[in-house]
Amino acid sequence: MARTAPADDFALSRVTPDARKPWFGIAVQRFGQVSALSQFLLGATLGYSMTFGEAALALLLGSVILEIIMCIVGIIGQKEGLNTALLARWTGFGEVGAALVGLAIGISLIGWFGIQSAISAQSLDALMPGVLPIWVWSLLFGLAVTAIVAYGFVGMQWLANITVPLFLILVGWSVISELSKHSLGDLLTSPAPGPTMSVWAGTGIVAGGLIVGAIITADMTRFNRSKADVVKQTVVGVTLGEFVIGLAGVLLAHAAATGDIVAIVTSSIGFVGLIIVITGTLKINDWNLYSSTLGLVNFISTAFAKNLNRVTTTIVLGIVGSVLAAAGILSQFTGFLTILGVAFPPIAGIIVAEYFFVRRWRGDLEATRAAGRLPEFAPRVVPATLVVWLASSLFGYFFTWGIPALWSLFLSIILYTIAGKLGWVRGVGRARTIQDAPEAADGTAAGSTPGSEAVASN
Repeated sequence: MARTAPADDFALSRVTPDARKPWFGIAVQRFGQVSALSQFLLGATLGYSMTFGEAALALLLGSVILEIIMCIVGIIGQKEGLNTALLARWTGFGEVGAALVGLAIGISLIGWFGIQSAISAQSLDALMPGVLPIWVWSLLFGLAVTAIVAYGFVGMQWLANITVPLFLILVGWSVISELSKHSLGDLLTSPAPGPTMSVWAGTGIVAGGLIVGAIITADMTRFNRSKADVVKQTVVGVTLGEFVIGLAGVLLAHAAATGDIVAIVTSSIGFVGLIIVITGTLKINDWNLYSSTLGLVNFISTAFAKNLNRVTTTIVLGIVGSVLAAAGILSQFTGFLTILGVAFPPIAGIIVAEYFFVRRWRGDLEATRAAGRLPEFAPRVVPATLVVWLASSLFGYFFTWGIPALWSLFLSIILYTIAGKLGWVRGVGRARTIQDAPEAADGTAAGSTPGSEAVASN
């Protein structure tokens, strides 16, 4: 699952020095993002199609790609004190382009919503076999989460506090229970139990599994005290999360000879594990739907000056995600991650190329940084950026040799830099920024209410 942003991530302000936080606490949050059901599923997918050594190498290479992106984007966010949605406006995307980034993130989260609704549907079918078809369970689970998000989820907070540690216990219990039935040496050296996958393809889906979270790294790192803190929290949080949960999924896939996460949990710890999976997915999916709704509402408001009703939009997107689950999106999990792995790295590449090489709007950020304010104007649309984003994504998708995520990332940096040097990176129109006071230590802006959303006018 991609990391989802709390409401204050949409505040139109810069983080003040007194709001900076110790790196270790943020590293724990980063670990929490990676140590989720989606990472367990990713590990099982790799383990079903790879040897243990190949899967470990894919996790290593994918993690390095993610950590490089996170560190570079995170350092920019730390220096400027800006969340990703705001940073993108002055790092190549402009107001509309930044809204498109938010929309792309929202679309990916609806995909995750469908995938995790389908996992819970399979768990419900295992708990109550034959009561309803799996596709009906998918719809019912998805619509239940939709209702919770549409009418408020105050009651969901206790689930977060309970299900996250329960999930980690579930992983540990599964590993100990299942591995006690097998020789560890055999599992480490056994061939892939399913159709084989190359290390390069595995690396791509590892990168795709957390690439959205990598792109929005600035949402967290804007609270860091130094560049070194950004690097430390990223390396510690991501490495632990990828390898602890990912390799556990690999071993269990080899032990159970399947990539089916429900079958793995059932074979190792039975129905208690299924209940934990269902409640854990419930907690994950409410944020998937909530953040997807914010992304769509913000895009429509920015691009078309139309204000959508949040509740209505939540219901529509929840229905879409539920239908995707019922239609079998879980069977397309690998393809889904492959698309994410080539569509999102160019976003980071463009941000990096603009901030360090082209620097078309870098001066605007620097001129207002000391005052803790945002630049008064942002470009409305940057056509060259949209062309580079599309071209790099398509190249990464169709050029399958090597690691597609790296191709799309490097190509976006090269193309944007060339376009900038040729004078093709230009904003069309200007948007005046309506901004809040700088964010204080509690993460809110002085004189504003928590949850204020990005608003800009021409």
